[in-house]
Amino acid sequence: MVTGGTGYIGAHTVVELQQNGYQVVIIDNLSNSNIKILRQIESITGIAPEFEMLDLRNRTAVSDLINSLPDLEGIIHFAASKSVAESVKNPLLYYDNNICTLVNLLDAVKGRSVNFVFSSSCTVYGEPDILPVNEMAPVKTAESPYGNTKQIGEEILRETANVTDGLKVIALRYFNPVGAHKSALIGELPIGVPQNLVPFITQAAIGKRGEITVYGDDYDTTDGSCIRDYIHVVDLAKAHVAAIKRMEKGKMPENYETFNIGTGKGNSVLEVINTFEKVTGVKLNYRIGDRRAGDIVRIWGDVTKAKNELNWIARSALDDMLASAWAWEKYIKENSF
Repeated sequence: MVTGGTGYIGAHTVVELQQNGYQVVIIDNLSNSNIKILRQIESITGIAPEFEMLDLRNRTAVSDLINSLPDLEGIIHFAASKSVAESVKNPLLYYDNNICTLVNLLDAVKGRSVNFVFSSSCTVYGEPDILPVNEMAPVKTAESPYGNTKQIGEEILRETANVTDGLKVIALRYFNPVGAHKSALIGELPIGVPQNLVPFITQAAIGKRGEITVYGDDYDTTDGSCIRDYIHVVDLAKAHVAAIKRMEKGKMPENYETFNIGTGKGNSVLEVINTFEKVTGVKLNYRIGDRRAGDIVRIWGDVTKAKNELNWIARSALDDMLASAWAWEKYIKENSF
């Protein structure tokens, strides 16, 4: 089961699962995705994934669905609200949608043997004291309700896995997913104004958006702009398959584990803009704005643990990530997607 499976990371993960022989059922309420993605997944894999339209906040509906799937072996849980800015404005929405849905899922699978992969985030680290940040770094006070839901989600899963026979959990703390599938048939499809850098860049480049704002150029970094660890969404999707396989093979030393999923290096906002221009030949219109509240200065991950224990590494460079994102943006325009 892939919750939020028509979303950005979810759709790419469904593709990887199907190409690895898994039978997938997608659960989504389409609040932040497009039903057309099902057709796109089928075009890539040749398999139409099973789809259930369901809001995971409906406790009874979740229980009924789980009971209707006696062969359910694994859950990859993406379904959640994900905008930092929106979470600050509407925290109750985020606690309802991100926490209650998780509790409903866990309650529904009680008494069953289930492998559970949780979509967590590097936001749990806040501004790290040491770079690259590894899984042993302290979890700091969250900068936003969104970040707090990821911290609380991890706590719920760890505590539940410790006392629940048959429940194995891997929380993947990923960094900044970007890019699109090499087919250009699926990619990031924001509803409304993009909250993330790369889709805003591609939409600006194709004429959907105006000027790009770089929030600050006076940070203590090489060019003054913030630094993040950008990872190709397909590499990220493959990490979820690796996590499922680790649990299936019984390789977990305990019932709850965390892994950083990133490239192990950082790129600044201005580097991303300059690389996009180089890769695509499109000149971007951007300006330097004020710093944005809640932004950390720099973060990138130590991914040694994922390499050694998941047998996973990120393979795509920033050039490839941005070229694929641009190919997807052009596909959207050409096909009125």
